[in-house]
Amino acid sequence: MRTKVTLILLFLNVALFFFIFKFERGWRTEEASMEARSRVLGAETADIRSLRISGFGFTTVNLDRQKDEKWALTEPIEWPANPHAVNRIINELQFLKHETSFSVADLQKNDQSLADYGLDNPRLTVSFTSSSTPEDGDNDAAISLFIGDETKVGNRLYVLSSDRSRVHVVNLSLAHSLTIPVEDLRADTVFSVPVFEARSLNLQNAANLRVRVRRDGNQWAFEAPIIARASKPNVELSINALNALRVRNFASIDTTEHNPRNNTTLRITLEGNNRRETLILGEAIGATAITEAATETNNNNPRTAPDIEYYAMLEGKTTLFTLSLPAVLIDSLLNAQVALRETRILDFSPDAVTQLTLNAPNQPVLTLQRLEANAQPDALNPSLWQIVRREGNQGPQTQSADDQNVRRVIEKLSLLSAQKFASDAPSDADLEAWGFNRPEREINITIDSGNSAKTLSLQIGVGVQPDNYAYVRVGNARYIYLIDSEILHETPASPLNYRQRLLRELPEAAKIEQLTIIDLEDNRIVFETTVSENIDENIKALVAQLRSLRAKRFVSSSFTDKVEVTAELQPWRYRLDTTISLPSSTSEQTEISSLYLSPRLGGATQLAGSAEFDTVFEVMQPLLDSLWTLIYAETDPGPPPAKETAPATETDPQP
Repeated sequence: MRTKVTLILLFLNVALFFFIFKFERGWRTEEASMEARSRVLGAETADIRSLRISGFGFTTVNLDRQKDEKWALTEPIEWPANPHAVNRIINELQFLKHETSFSVADLQKNDQSLADYGLDNPRLTVSFTSSSTPEDGDNDAAISLFIGDETKVGNRLYVLSSDRSRVHVVNLSLAHSLTIPVEDLRADTVFSVPVFEARSLNLQNAANLRVRVRRDGNQWAFEAPIIARASKPNVELSINALNALRVRNFASIDTTEHNPRNNTTLRITLEGNNRRETLILGEAIGATAITEAATETNNNNPRTAPDIEYYAMLEGKTTLFTLSLPAVLIDSLLNAQVALRETRILDFSPDAVTQLTLNAPNQPVLTLQRLEANAQPDALNPSLWQIVRREGNQGPQTQSADDQNVRRVIEKLSLLSAQKFASDAPSDADLEAWGFNRPEREINITIDSGNSAKTLSLQIGVGVQPDNYAYVRVGNARYIYLIDSEILHETPASPLNYRQRLLRELPEAAKIEQLTIIDLEDNRIVFETTVSENIDENIKALVAQLRSLRAKRFVSSSFTDKVEVTAELQPWRYRLDTTISLPSSTSEQTEISSLYLSPRLGGATQLAGSAEFDTVFEVMQPLLDSLWTLIYAETDPGPPPAKETAPATETDPQP
């Protein structure tokens, strides 16, 4: 049974193959042959290199394909062509089919002539050359189609072949594509290099000052007249604005008075992939009407600057035209050295910093160093950064740093921006006047860039006449930035500003058993209590602060017996003794941790000292509030008494 089914299926497959081979292939060949016979033009349209459209009462149009494969108008004006309009014409020629055709020789037999079809003097002629056309300048080598009258019915058109031997009846769409107005045939843009393709922006003003900005990876950089970083947003906004320019009017060059080549205001060149486009701006004609967009408010400041109209030409073209440039754009281009400059002074990611070195006059060099990349904070080392100090001939000493403060300084440096570009070529006298002979800060930032590390260096100077500004230069660069002097306060070179604020974090198993506050002036116990579960909320808050003891600000790097209070050195006023129980594998260990306290110096200031941590610091506000309740409870007058209000008296209702 299976053998029989298999044989039947095999027979059917052989029959199907025979049918396809014998009949269907013939059908397809016949269809292809009919398709080819219906085509008016052949393979010569595959690579059209030039087009010419002319006719009675019609403006002659010449189109040439350039070396960069872009189409350009050469007549009636020299101008880049609209690729969509040109492609429509080429597609019409490549796929032009006739509904029917007949021989010119047969016309006489029917007592007819080309005049009966409007082909004796064609109203329109389209000629083209292709890559196969001989390049000898012979116009007779061009292939032409002659457009005659429309048919009386059917929306068709009579077309005479190039050898004038046959008349074709084709669709009327051919005439529609060939009679496109010149305004639609020319490109409506001046530049055609999009921002993602742009490789450089070149500017040259009337004084022959050349500015070149080139793409550097994902960023932009100045190559002339200085080597500096350019602002990526500003450069790309300018390129987008150039691509948005449109021709306002075309003009003829009657005299050399308005020729931009003789009176150049600015040359603008955009370079793309193996191509470049140059716009030559001539003299300004004047301001155009203020557009609605130009008068919109920005932060309550009205923008009333109008666009400015200029005479202009494209390099390599003879067509004179005018166009309007937004005032913001022309100002940016004429002052590109400043307007397109990157105002951020340093370019780095805060996460990539591995070391920060700060140096100030009369202070030892301070180094902040990040621990290994895979290091994690723990109870013994709660920070990912450490302070490295070198004093005298001693070896380096390390101390845990406060991550938050280090991170804040690094972010401030990464966002440091110029308020003004002070000078690109300062003299030695300028450098001295701006404080670079003895900089207020010298900062080195080490960046991990993958396989290697690089160091960014900057110097910050202060002028002879102190103000709210400082001056900065990066590395060996000559140019100087003007910045806000606040950066000096944000980058102190004292290790106290970066020391780890967390002084103690007791383990969970540790217990605070007793608290004692002693007035050292007369050795009187001000407060004493045993810590239990039933203590009040104020004691609980104090215990929580002592378990996780944190400094608000460090005053001294070492503990001293006296502290400065109201500009005088005085002994410590109070001592807070904390009895801590630390469980061990064999028995509990008890230790007493002492914290020396000054009198309260203000609503938010009280100093504390610790021989255990060898430091003097300001206490945090919650700890300060808890101590106030315990130390000054007797002298606290408490809230003022509520005022008694007189009882309301009944009054007769008003009539």
